[in-house]
Amino acid sequence: MTALTPTITRHRFEVQRRKLTVLAREEVTPQMLRLVLGGPELSGFTSLGADDHIKLFVPDGAGGQAMRDYTPRAYDPAKGELVIDFALHDAGPATAWARAVQVGDEAQIGGPRGAQVIEGPIARWLMIGDETALPAIARRIEEMAPGTPVTSLVAVQSAGEEQRIETRAEHVALWVHRADPTDATGLLAALARISLPEQTFVWLAAEAGVAKALRAALAERGHPAPWMKAAGYWVSGEADRSEKEL
Repeated sequence: MTALTPTITRHRFEVQRRKLTVLAREEVTPQMLRLVLGGPELSGFTSLGADDHIKLFVPDGAGGQAMRDYTPRAYDPAKGELVIDFALHDAGPATAWARAVQVGDEAQIGGPRGAQVIEGPIARWLMIGDETALPAIARRIEEMAPGTPVTSLVAVQSAGEEQRIETRAEHVALWVHRADPTDATGLLAALARISLPEQTFVWLAAEAGVAKALRAALAERGHPAPWMKAAGYWVSGEADRSEKEL
C-alpha cells in the first residue's frame, strides 16, 4: 500500500576520516567556489541524500584544527570524485582554507555520519534556501527523475550569484536578491506568491531565524508538517552552529 504521507528514512554509516587531494577548483560565481576532491581513500564513500553533510577539517589559524559541515555537491564513484561547493560568505577558517587551497593540496574530511532519504507520494517539490543550501538544492534537482515538477526559491546577494541547474526535471528557478542573509523578507514575499497544491513537499534550509520564519509562514498557510523538512544550516553570530531539524 502506498504511504499517505512522505517518509524520511534515516541511514547510519560508519564514520571514516579520509585524506584526499584537491583535483580541481572552479569559481562558479564570485561568491561560490567549487573544489573537486579525490584519492584512494575516497573508496567506500557513501552519500545517499542530497542534503548529507560531511565534516571538513581545516587549520583554525591558531595551530589546531577546526571542523565545518559541508554538503557533498556531487559524488561520482566511477570517477572517484567528490565535489564540494563553498559559499564564501564569511571570513571563517573553512572559507580562508578554500580561498587558499590549490590543486594538489591535501584535504581532510569525515563522514557522512548518515543520510536521510525522502520518499513517498510526492507529486511536486518546492526547494527554498540561501547560498549555504544551494549545493543541496542543486544536487537534489539534478538527481530528480525526468519530468518531476520542482520549483526552487533561493536568496542570493545579486544576479551574479545565480546558478544554472542542469536537470531533466520540470524546474522553475526563482531568485531573490538581498544584502542581509538574516533578513527573511524577500523570501517570505516570494513564498506568498507560490501555490502549494496537495502532495507538494517543501524542503528548506537557511540561517536558522530565516528558516524558522519560512516554516511558520508555511504552517500559517496550512501546509502539513509531514510535507516539509526545515533546517537552520547556520546561526547568525555563532560559528559552527546549526539547527539540522526545526
